[in-house]
Order: sequence, then structure tokens, then C-alpha cells
Amino acid sequence: MPTWNEINKEVDDIASQNACDVVRAKYLSALSEKLEKPVIAYYSGWLQQKLPNGAMHQESAVTDIDMNGLMAAAHGVDKKSGLYLILHTPGGDIEAGRVFIEYLYKIFGYDIHAIIPQMAMSVGTMIACGCKSIVMGKQSSLGPTDPQISGIPAMGVLAEVDRAIKEIKNDQTKALLWQRVFDKYPPAFISNCERAIEQTRSMVADWLVRGMLSGREGALDSANKIVSQLMDYTGTSAHNHHFLSDKCKEIGLNIIDIEDDQDIQEYALSVHHSFMITFARSNVLKIIENSNGNVWSVDQI
Repeated sequence: MPTWNEINKEVDDIASQNACDVVRAKYLSALSEKLEKPVIAYYSGWLQQKLPNGAMHQESAVTDIDMNGLMAAAHGVDKKSGLYLILHTPGGDIEAGRVFIEYLYKIFGYDIHAIIPQMAMSVGTMIACGCKSIVMGKQSSLGPTDPQISGIPAMGVLAEVDRAIKEIKNDQTKALLWQRVFDKYPPAFISNCERAIEQTRSMVADWLVRGMLSGREGALDSANKIVSQLMDYTGTSAHNHHFLSDKCKEIGLNIIDIEDDQDIQEYALSVHHSFMITFARSNVLKIIENSNGNVWSVDQI
């Protein structure tokens, strides 16, 4: 397969302002032809494009503005043959993720398959769980789906509440200490954490039952077990904990090894390299593009 350097040279050899676009379109089209389905790539440049303080730009995340890109990418493609969705994202807003996958269901039905060349974290993992299968390589990762509220882990907050209750029962003098901890949270924050956790659990379980686990006996029980492992706050090191493909299989997700088909691996990783090179050469934050050449992007101002 072409390496990063070879694709980078391919871009150089074209020697035009739209060289990156040409190369991405070439490999997306080749991948779609191999898969015999349309392909939509959803790519964030969060690994390359940082704010001056080193933080991730907020528009690198999954947000409601992405619907404009999804509509553009869904336009003009075959709606009857299903879809492959290539995902590379740090995650983002839960509600934006819900609308994301529900929109694709309405357009393409449930015959949607995810390809994760490198990372689809948090809400990206949730979206992948909404697909019938997830194609991953040895280098690919999904992540925990424990929701974050203003950058604070909701499950961590509830874990603190449980700990506080136990410690105060055993020692009333701990009440003042815990009061100072909880004073930092705004009104209704803990309730919002509870709502976000319940919403995430029910949403992902529902998608698994409707898609990946459809028709299986005990699908709901299986879905709930998968969700529990993806939301195992105490069993992961951080919100950016990486679940490699073997772990994802162990969790119960329908994982297909990309190495099983060398052509798919070659084209998918070539698509990945061409997107990453685009981010490295520009100030683009996000690209949503289909295999017919429709492109929508967000630039860093």
C-alpha cells in the first residue's frame, strides 16, 4: 500500500492548490468501488490543528454544524445500497451524535458499516456502535462512552457523590470537606450528569439492538452488557483510554479485521493518509466528504 511519504509525494507531484482534494477523491472512489457501496468520510484534524494554548479547537469535535456536511455528503449518492462510514474523531456533543446516526438511518437504512483507520473516540465510538459492523486494524482504537459535561466526567462526579455519602456516614466531620468539593459545581450539575449518563446508555443500547445485534436472541441483554463495558469508569485509565480491536471483540462488538482484505486495507489507509496530509498542509479543522467528490469542510479562522 502507498505509505504516508508516497501519498505526500503524490500530492507534491500534482502541484496544484487542490492537489490534496484530488488525491482524497481518488482513494475514496477506489475504496467505494471495492466495497460496492457509497463511502462517507468524517474526519477531524484535532491531532494537528491546536489552539495557541495547545487545546483542541471546539469545532474539531462532533457538533450540530456537522449536519450541513452530512446533508452535502448524502446528496447524489446511491441511497439503496447501504453505506460505509469512515470515522476519525475525538468525539463531541452527545445530541449532535444522536442526530448524526439517526439522520444516516433515515437516508441509508441500517445497512451502515464503520471503518476506523485510527481513532473514533467518545461520541465517535457511540456512532460506530450504531453501525452493523466496525472495520478496525491493529492500530485502530475506540474509546469509553462515559459522557463529559463541560469537560468534567459525569460518571466521575457520581462516583464522588457515592464516595461522599459513604464517608460522611462513617465520619460526620467529612461533610465540610465534601461540601467544598461540591460547591464548585453549578446548580443542577449533578442532575445533568445523571441525565447524560442515562441518555448515553439508552441511546447506544438502542442503536446496537436496531443495527449490530438486530435479529439476535437476547439482543437487548447483549447490548446492555456492551454498553456497561464501554462505560466502565473504574476500568479505564481516562476518557481517552484506547480500546484496541481485540478488546472491542471481547466487549462484544462486531469487529472485522481490516487485515483480512488487503485491498480494503490498502484503500482505506490511503484514504486516511490523504486526509491526514490535508490537515498537515492546511488550516482545515474538519472534512466530511463522499466517494462522489462532494466535500464540506470547516477551516480554522
